[in-house]
Amino acid sequence: MLWVAATGAAGAAVPAQDDEVPLLSLWASEPDATPGRITERSLDPRVPDRIIEDVRAPYIAVHAPARPSGVALLVTPGGGYARIVLDKEGTALLPAFVEAAGITLFVLRYRLPDASHAEGADAPLVDAQRAMRTIRAHAKDYGIDPGRIGVMGFSAGGHVAARLATARDAAYMPRDAIDAYAWRPDFALLIYPVISLEPDIAHTGSRTRLLSAAGDAGIATRERLSPALHVGAHTPPLFLLHAQDDDVVPVGNTLAIHAAALAAGAPASLHIFPTGGHGFGVRDAHGPLARWPRLAIDWIDALDTSP
Repeated sequence: MLWVAATGAAGAAVPAQDDEVPLLSLWASEPDATPGRITERSLDPRVPDRIIEDVRAPYIAVHAPARPSGVALLVTPGGGYARIVLDKEGTALLPAFVEAAGITLFVLRYRLPDASHAEGADAPLVDAQRAMRTIRAHAKDYGIDPGRIGVMGFSAGGHVAARLATARDAAYMPRDAIDAYAWRPDFALLIYPVISLEPDIAHTGSRTRLLSAAGDAGIATRERLSPALHVGAHTPPLFLLHAQDDDVVPVGNTLAIHAAALAAGAPASLHIFPTGGHGFGVRDAHGPLARWPRLAIDWIDALDTSP
């Protein structure tokens, strides 16, 4: 397959450097902005394990099925807010979600929290909101129902997805026609997500990087960046998945947002498995846990996303 470099409405071409799929830019980039640096960590070509770092010009890799079901997912992979994994929580999803279920995946290479960004700790949220708007703007091109677009985030990417699902307002001022589209997802799947910034259950690396980028570790900032505290009637249906023995991002993160959903009356489907550790994605999910993609797809299919 040939590389295909696509352009978003912002008009900035994205170098097709990481996937043999269409790539959509989010913003008109500054001349020195870079789409990132990709490193292959695997020695086995059959099991790729690429990461991307230093994204300054965020973009989306589009994985479109041969026969679209009309459903789309914005995917925000994890990486502890130090990097973004491209395969374990990206391309590894294709067999179950794209090929079998006909779901169009839009995998986001978002900017990491960094004080050098004007948006600081909010840069990933800004990119996620812009990505949802970009997907809706291109929905007709990919055979997507604009009312059936969700987000699926893993680990630190789960924090991005959770903030997207629980935010009450847009995180940036409109810039062009893309921003006339809605940014709120119709549903959200949070897979072993980072949720809380409280020291007892926080993922240390994510917490440190977020608060550093915010330039403030005070309680108001911690609360602003903790999605469970912002669940409300505006929150779309949630699919929550975690392993009880996760020693990187404690299961208490998922339990916290589930408790918040119960309190707010927001629909939430909770799936806690006794074993699985952290970062299992699809490849490293074994036993009953290996069936989580089917659970997720069945849940999506059963949703009523009508207004």
